[in-house]
Amino acid sequence: MSTFTLLLLLAVTGLTGLGAGYVLRWLVGLSQKGSAELEIKQILLDAREKAEKVISEAERRAETLDQAAKEEINQKEEVLVQKDKRLGEKEQYLDRRQLDIDREAERIKSQIDEVRAIKIKAEALLAERQKAVEDVAKMTEQEALQKLMKAVEDEHEEDMMVRVQKLEIDGKERLERRARDILANSIHRLGNAVQTDILTTNVPLPNDEIKGKIIGKEGRNIRAFERATGVDVLLDEQPGMIVISCFDPIRRQVARIALENLIVDQRIQPAKIEEVVEKAKNDVTKIMKQKGEEAMYEVGLTGYDPKLVAVLGRLHFRTSYGQNVLYHSVEMAHIAGLMAAELGADVKVAKAGALYHDIGKAVDHAVQGTHVEIGRRILEKFGVDKRVIQAMQAHHEEYPYETVESYIVQVADAISGGRPGARRDSVENYIKRLTELEGIATSFKGVEKAFAIQAGRELRVFVKPDEMSDYEARELARNVALRVENELKYPGEIKVNVIRELRAIEFAR
Repeated sequence: MSTFTLLLLLAVTGLTGLGAGYVLRWLVGLSQKGSAELEIKQILLDAREKAEKVISEAERRAETLDQAAKEEINQKEEVLVQKDKRLGEKEQYLDRRQLDIDREAERIKSQIDEVRAIKIKAEALLAERQKAVEDVAKMTEQEALQKLMKAVEDEHEEDMMVRVQKLEIDGKERLERRARDILANSIHRLGNAVQTDILTTNVPLPNDEIKGKIIGKEGRNIRAFERATGVDVLLDEQPGMIVISCFDPIRRQVARIALENLIVDQRIQPAKIEEVVEKAKNDVTKIMKQKGEEAMYEVGLTGYDPKLVAVLGRLHFRTSYGQNVLYHSVEMAHIAGLMAAELGADVKVAKAGALYHDIGKAVDHAVQGTHVEIGRRILEKFGVDKRVIQAMQAHHEEYPYETVESYIVQVADAISGGRPGARRDSVENYIKRLTELEGIATSFKGVEKAFAIQAGRELRVFVKPDEMSDYEARELARNVALRVENELKYPGEIKVNVIRELRAIEFAR
């Protein structure tokens, strides 16, 4: 077989295979198309069946809901019908009641008219009878009553006078007994110890060497200390002790704290002294605030301004006739509270009036006026209750007694200050004299501060160097001495020591 024939045979065979493959593919496509159409028809049939089921189910549920709604509507209609029926019945009942009430009102009105007519007739009959009696007796009702009363009085006048006198005596005796019981009960229940202050404070020394440091070179340290504190330092009064003498208890307290701190520090020199004295003043301020708060707590009063309480604490360092003013005020508050409770007065107002009655003494050395007037201004400034001010302002009878509490405060003051040993008149007069001595010096222009020391035998006056020359300082000393001679009474002589010291301070940076 030739090559051409072979190639031709191969070609014919290939074409035949291709034709057979195409025919086979066409047949397979026809079969798949037929099966897809069958599936689509089947899906459509299933969808129609499901749709019919859903529609039938929906129709069934709609019919059920519609039936339920109709039943509910029917029930509500029945309820509304019953309510309407009950309302109709109530309206009929109310109409009947209204008719009954109207008839009853008419009946009552007619009865009122009848009562009024009867009352008018009775009053007329009474007037006629009274007139007939007056015509027979030849006197009016008032005249008959007065005649009867006079006859009874004439007949029993002596008995009545005896009875009235007896009632007066018994009433007076009961009131006096009641007053004595209240005062005795208040005093006995209180029973505080009486405390008096002295005019010196002792500071112990650890050794004698520290005394030389306190004095300093040529006495400059002790002079600086006395100038800064305004006290008189006595080194040789008692062995192992330094005595601080001053009539002002606040100055003594500042000096004591400052001196104790200097002894512990042992770096004693003028600059350090001034620093320690300032710190001591701050410490004393804190003590005054603490003492004021303690007094308020002990008495049982709250709600007052903290600044007012701090002013009250200053009385801890103030004395009156040797009696500590703060302790005296607290004692008075207790007495006033007990008396107010017995008498039925306001206990808190009585306590507050007693506690603040001498608050003006805390600043009376720096403010013009009596301590009562100063105290009134202080309490008004801090918005204290007017009743408290009325209670405290009358304890020296400078103002009238306007309330029961004002009487109580005055009596409490007399009880607290009048007990034996409570006060010492000589100490109070001494302090008053020293205060007046310092007041004379500070009244002059250019004076920075003044201290009365050496038991009032020396007056140290510190002037402002930029406002006064040396010649004016000498002139000031003479003028102060002349005023002291003219205005004060004192034994011996008083040394007026005017000090003018100029300090120049600069910093090297």
